[in-house]
Amino acid sequence: MLFACVTAVVSTLVVVADQPNARQTNKQQGIDSRPRQTATATATPPPTPVPQTGPGRRIAPQLGAPPPPPILKPKPTPTPDPTSAEIDEGSRLITNTELVTLHIRVIDRNNHPINNVQKEEFRILEDGVSQPIFSFTREEVPVMYGLAVDTSGSLRPAFEQVINAAKAIINSNKKGDETFIERFISSDKIETIQDFTANQDALMDGLDTLYIEGGQTAVIDGIYLAAEHVAAYKKSGDDDRRRRALIVVTDGEDRASYYTQTQLFQRLREEDVQIFVIGFVSELDAEKGLIRKSPRDNAVNLLNKLASETGGRAFFPQSISELPAIANEIVRDLRTQYVVSYDPTNKAHDGTYRSIKVTVAETPGQGRRIALTRSGRTAGQGSAIKPGGMPANNNARQPTSSPTKKSP
Repeated sequence: MLFACVTAVVSTLVVVADQPNARQTNKQQGIDSRPRQTATATATPPPTPVPQTGPGRRIAPQLGAPPPPPILKPKPTPTPDPTSAEIDEGSRLITNTELVTLHIRVIDRNNHPINNVQKEEFRILEDGVSQPIFSFTREEVPVMYGLAVDTSGSLRPAFEQVINAAKAIINSNKKGDETFIERFISSDKIETIQDFTANQDALMDGLDTLYIEGGQTAVIDGIYLAAEHVAAYKKSGDDDRRRRALIVVTDGEDRASYYTQTQLFQRLREEDVQIFVIGFVSELDAEKGLIRKSPRDNAVNLLNKLASETGGRAFFPQSISELPAIANEIVRDLRTQYVVSYDPTNKAHDGTYRSIKVTVAETPGQGRRIALTRSGRTAGQGSAIKPGGMPANNNARQPTSSPTKKSP
């Protein structure tokens, strides 16, 4: 019995003596012998069941609030350019602000310009009623025009040649001409690269900064904002004879614009801005559906309508080698035009649309002469007499209600 007790005491001492050695061994073997805390397991909540509207069906997704209208992002205002002044400082222009001014191109059947038409050979009809011509001139007046360039991925193959064509147009600028450059992609990427200036170096530098970027092309928005900017530039309450134009380079396929075509053409009828279009539509799908037209047909129809309703022209190059000749034709069309003003017989400022038609009398020994100008105007609303006794501008644009976004 005594032997058994002694044996138990010795065994206990041996175990206690070995514990430091065990810890040392664990340390040598890289085993962390520190006490560990056992994490409390957290139960994952079950997923929220999807509400059902019927057996196996989900609730339809909700469309959020519409985005704000697209805004043309301005470029910081540079130091005024003294070379862009058109009249001497202190000079004052006085015009009859009731007049409606038309910029008219006259061509033959082969689209060649005709430069020898006389005042008495023109006839202007507004809503079918003959209008008295107040003034007539062929003198060159300053051209205020914008270059709106589609920089979405679809223009990548021809982009270098597009920039070269734009530079050729700018190189033709004359004293008093001013140009602004816009790039557009989607509705939130419509930017002023260079605001209106007569400085050709600044315009060339602006073109050199353009680059291709992906996005859902908003052709209508880009044209809407650019035309509005051209129309508003140096536009006082008095009418003027500045020629205003917009040159658009695009494939014409609108994918995600805020404004509709109806809103675009309504705005263009309120402005006197001629639109010249270079449309790269050859790469668009020409396949038609059972109901809808093909993307190519839609683009061609849009671009042709833009040109015809504003008195401009649409070009559809089949190859990039045609761009230099197209640039030359646009320059020629901008320079070979008649400026004709008439005093409208309908003095109502009721905001209604008035159709305009211009014809040229036929003369013996000459073929048919075709007059091209905008197809109509919207009469300004409000009183015909402005504060101070000045009559309101019959071409003035009036505010319209906020547009409604198209349904997706």
